[in-house]
Order: sequence, then C-alpha cells, then structure tokens
Amino acid sequence: MKIVCISDTHNQHDLLKLPSGDVLIHAGDFSMRGHVAETQAFLTWFAAQPHPHKIFIAGNHDFIFEKRPQKARAMVPDGVVYLEDEGVTLDGVKFWGSPITPTFFDWAFNRGPATIGSYWDLIPADTDVLITHGPPFGVLDQVLPEGKHVGCPKLLTTLDHCLRLKLHVFGHIHEGYGQVTEDGRISVNASFLDQEYRPVNRPVVVELQ
Repeated sequence: MKIVCISDTHNQHDLLKLPSGDVLIHAGDFSMRGHVAETQAFLTWFAAQPHPHKIFIAGNHDFIFEKRPQKARAMVPDGVVYLEDEGVTLDGVKFWGSPITPTFFDWAFNRGPATIGSYWDLIPADTDVLITHGPPFGVLDQVLPEGKHVGCPKLLTTLDHCLRLKLHVFGHIHEGYGQVTEDGRISVNASFLDQEYRPVNRPVVVELQ
C-alpha cells in the first residue's frame, strides 16, 4: 500500500504537487482558523485528488470541527474519510485518527495533562497506521531556535502498547518535518509549511508492507 502523507497546509494546498498513491493522508491544520470558506475550499480540493482512499483529521487551527461539529461533518464529501478519535479499515489495514494536541494557549482540540491520556487510551492496540495532529515526545518534535522537544509524553507511552503499529503520521511542529524509523515503526512529520509558513516541504511517501 502506497501512502502519501501531508499536513499543515494552512490554505496553501493548491501549491502541493502530490505523487500518486493508494491512500492520501492529511494530518490536520488544513486551514488558518477553520472558517467555513477555508474548510470548503480544502475539502473540494481534497476530494478531487485521484487517490482511491483519502483520509484527514483536524488540527488545532481547524476550529470548525470542534465548535460546529455537525456542520463540519456535513461538509465532508463522499469518498473522503474524516477521523476524530475513531478508525477505519481500508484493504485490511487499520487506520486510527485523532486531532488532540497538548494545551497551547486556546486552540482547537487542546487537552491538558489530566485528560489527554484518555484520548490516547482509545487507540486500539492492533492499529496499523496512526494519524495524530501532534507528535509524541522526542520524535520529530523540536522547535527552533532552542531545539526544545514539545511532543506529548503520554502519546509516546501509548505507542509502546501498539505492537502492530507500522506507521505514525503527524504534523503540527513545522520544524520537525521528515521521517524516522525505529524498531520497524515509521514516524512521519508531514508538515508542508516551515516555521515561517513557507511552502517548502514535499509530501512524504511511505510504501507499507
């Protein structure tokens, strides 16, 4: 299964040059503030992509999915899968998606340390592909210029129980773009924009065995 990973396009999705693939994943922050017009523009573009399967989650900028969930879900076109602490199985591969990120000021889907673990506890142990907006602690999560790790420690702990996990796709920390493989698990920070919101990064393609 060829999976094309993107994230943090922030209304600049039209600038992407997407490679072909079986599944297109967007790991959140398709907008700047999650307004209806922004959301509609993204969904129209996303649905038009030729990939047989298209999955996305919301990010901390995509307020409409938290503040107006019924309206937002009604906007999702046929052929597009939106995941919010839920899963879908495609061609035998189990995907799980969550928009939750640690509290940072007052953005969408922010949760504090007392409650965030309850969302990670929902992730099934037999998940093959995990999509979260933010990274786990210590994995492609460093911010510039100080290089501080800002990923979620509780998410990192949860991943230890996902023994079948082959791929973890996220974004959120623009400076962390890239991919690493450890113990057979591929982690991808698919942020399209850099920390200055410049569209400099390419989609990340993963061939899932």
